[in-house]
Amino acid sequence: MKKLFYYLSLLVLLISACHTDSSTSHKTVYNINLDEGLTSLDPAFSRNQFAIWMANQVFNGLVQIDDSLDIQPCIAKKWDISPDGTLYTFHLRNDVYFHDDPHFKDGIGRKAVASDFVYSFSRLIDPKVASSGSWIFSDKVSGKEAFTAVNDSTFSIKLTKPFPPFISMLTAQYCSVVPKEVVEFYGKDFRDHPIGTGPFKFKFWKEGEELVLLKNEKYWEKDSTGKALPYLDAVRATFINDKQTAFMEFLKKNLDFFNGVDGSYRDDILTKTGHITQKYRGKFQFISRPYLCTEYLGMLIDSTLPIVKSSPLRYKKIRQAINYAIDKQKMIKYLRNSIGTPGYSGFVPLGMPGYNKNEVRGYRYDPEKARRLLAEAGFPNGNNLPEILLSATTTTRDLIEYIQGELGKVGIKTRVEVTQGASLRELISKNGVNFFRGTWIADYPDGENYLSVFYSKNKIPFGPNYTGFNCPAFDALFQKSYTAKNNEDRFKLYREMDNIVMEQAPVVVLYYDKLVNMYQNNISGYGVNAQNLMVLKRVKKS
Repeated sequence: MKKLFYYLSLLVLLISACHTDSSTSHKTVYNINLDEGLTSLDPAFSRNQFAIWMANQVFNGLVQIDDSLDIQPCIAKKWDISPDGTLYTFHLRNDVYFHDDPHFKDGIGRKAVASDFVYSFSRLIDPKVASSGSWIFSDKVSGKEAFTAVNDSTFSIKLTKPFPPFISMLTAQYCSVVPKEVVEFYGKDFRDHPIGTGPFKFKFWKEGEELVLLKNEKYWEKDSTGKALPYLDAVRATFINDKQTAFMEFLKKNLDFFNGVDGSYRDDILTKTGHITQKYRGKFQFISRPYLCTEYLGMLIDSTLPIVKSSPLRYKKIRQAINYAIDKQKMIKYLRNSIGTPGYSGFVPLGMPGYNKNEVRGYRYDPEKARRLLAEAGFPNGNNLPEILLSATTTTRDLIEYIQGELGKVGIKTRVEVTQGASLRELISKNGVNFFRGTWIADYPDGENYLSVFYSKNKIPFGPNYTGFNCPAFDALFQKSYTAKNNEDRFKLYREMDNIVMEQAPVVVLYYDKLVNMYQNNISGYGVNAQNLMVLKRVKKS
């Protein structure tokens, strides 16, 4: 106990020192809040935004994206693709080292080499690990033998067939490199003992209270002047789950960054047209722009599951009626203060290459058509239609209650069950709820990432097909897209697939989100990208 108390005391002193005036301490700590908690720091389980954000600080992959979503080198300084598009050969940097850890020789982080990628990617597809990112390589490789360390600086991947978005896919945080000896020592506890090669190294995580990352003094990337990255000395995250309370902390300058605007304080910050109110103009930096995020309602439709057998959502006309019953334009204006674009097209969002609102037929508000579909399904005016349980998180109560009201107007009775974000995500990932509010943020900037959510081979537990969607025509087009000759041919197939999803209606596309990021005026160097990927290695705090 004495040792534990001593360690915690040192930690408190470190954090306190970082919070003191920069003129005396010269330490810069970037303070953020993760209001929906953090499920894991293991990149193999980076399936939601906050896990992705933190993985991006601690880990690196072969490649990375810039703010324009273009692919850039990372640990791989260059790569070659065979003429048939099935063999990818990556040439690695020789100056990338893992963070120090007692389970390396002499406790010093060793160089990251090709065999580390063999291990990391093999681990990703290992059923025993049960990574939520195993779908990344689903139907693309024959097994672990697809990953080869030619030598320490050369790593290759053999695909079973061409897959045009493959390089883009490798930018996902799931594809980060991890060290075998450390992962195997900690096992499942690697989730809170992460060791990577990224710009920040793990220091401390008390779940639900505080996370601390420290500057990686041995980090390999440099800025354009040759100065080592990152600039910040530390990153500190709190876990205040009430957004309004967290916003007050931001106003008091206890947080350097605030993401999203929710709850009763939205009108205080934003006009109905989505602009910053006069009250806060100039007090902090405000950025809003589209990003690759589809907000939706998901409906579990796999009739082989016991939970679906008595669910009215197993009927397509009921699902279509739900889609027509919701006035998305009014929802965006009055509940989102115009932050977002109504989801009138498909699941692939606005801003994604290949998106075309005129060629994908989604749903617009039509309550009369919703009532007609209900009657055709055998439930005129909703008579004898069982009550449907709608699961949502505490941070989206106002939106879900609005949807409940809209559905009630056409005769669809729902009961809202509010759950903490991490708990609901766990239920969704186990096919534990019939009707839920979901968010799909791009793991990588290609429409395939969104359509993979409906590919039958990605059904739970193998991938993110949370609705249990299974359509042979969709699967055939999905597989055909692997061999498309060019991007436009591939995008055309994507739109065909999206139209199938819309017709079958396993989801309600509510809106394509916009990022709303706020920074204190003394923060600079942050990146703004359509994935809302948090990149802190170039951030400065004056």
